Amino acid sequence: MVMTAQPNIRDMSMEEIEALIASCGKERYRARQIMKWLYTGGATSFAQMTTLARDFRSRLEELASIAEPAIDRVQASKDGTKKVLFRLADGLFIESVLIPGRNHWTACISTQAGCAMGCRFCLTGSQGFKRNLLPSEITGQMTMLRRHTPEGPEVKNIVLMGMGEPLANYEGSIKAIRILTDDHGLGFSSRKVTVSTCGLAPMIVQLGKDVCVNLAISLNAPDDRRRDELMPVNRKYPLAELLSACRNYPMPGRRMLTFEYILMAGVNDSITDAEKLARLLKGLHCKMNLIAFNEFPGCDYRTPTPEAISAFQQVLLDHHYTAILRASHGRDILAACGQLSGQAAQGPSSAMGQ
Repeated sequence: MVMTAQPNIRDMSMEEIEALIASCGKERYRARQIMKWLYTGGATSFAQMTTLARDFRSRLEELASIAEPAIDRVQASKDGTKKVLFRLADGLFIESVLIPGRNHWTACISTQAGCAMGCRFCLTGSQGFKRNLLPSEITGQMTMLRRHTPEGPEVKNIVLMGMGEPLANYEGSIKAIRILTDDHGLGFSSRKVTVSTCGLAPMIVQLGKDVCVNLAISLNAPDDRRRDELMPVNRKYPLAELLSACRNYPMPGRRMLTFEYILMAGVNDSITDAEKLARLLKGLHCKMNLIAFNEFPGCDYRTPTPEAISAFQQVLLDHHYTAILRASHGRDILAACGQLSGQAAQGPSSAMGQ
């Protein structure tokens, strides 16, 4: 990993920026000005922060750097979805996805380069784990999308559901969430930020203590035997422990937990499986996102038939669950759930090429 002599100010929380400028003898409110310049003012250098005195800007240049990931290329799907490849300072690549909605866009951002969870249906996991992302590399996906894509300013929802397991990079993810939701940072409502996890039960409990965001759990099986096979994390945190953590997760107001269930033909998509799932989640204030498996080269699983998907959904509806068949966006560019790889395509890069 590339190291610089100066810390990246985009890796700092408001409190850490306050401590930095206190060392210069400056007032604490200057930290709020710096945050605004970084996250809504589009500043890429201290020289651009013109509300700060020139000598103070010069001092900041001696103490800290400003760096973000670079956009390497953008791929556009036939359905409007865009997959964005980012190049990190050490040469690694990560991916984000821009997903179109009715009147807004959703940004699906990454928290790790690669993933160590090893879910058997996930292309990202098959690429192996490289490292955790820094807070600046998580929030930097959003700031770069805002500045350099036409859809970026229209993003209203953020999901930490790209490459990696957010709760396995807990410190980086939490600091990034706080910047994303800070009024002096990116200013997103906590109601519009979702953390998706494969089921790190102790960290779910900690997350509920530290921040107030939406929680989505990748479930994918109604019993431990099959979840053990599909998702190795279940061997450490089986369903009883996972669901206990979910029951204790604070969801204010009318918000509901979300359980994501990827339907795979002949694996977890039967009527019996749907009945078991309905019993498993009984009593939880939740909704279910059903996702038809997205096939990719070399995978062993297949997409169920539309009839099987509909029958599975109907069982959950009959048990009075909110069960939504989530449209799979960007399948033609490998931008759908579980398909991000972070591998740069062959050939020369083009900053915004499609």
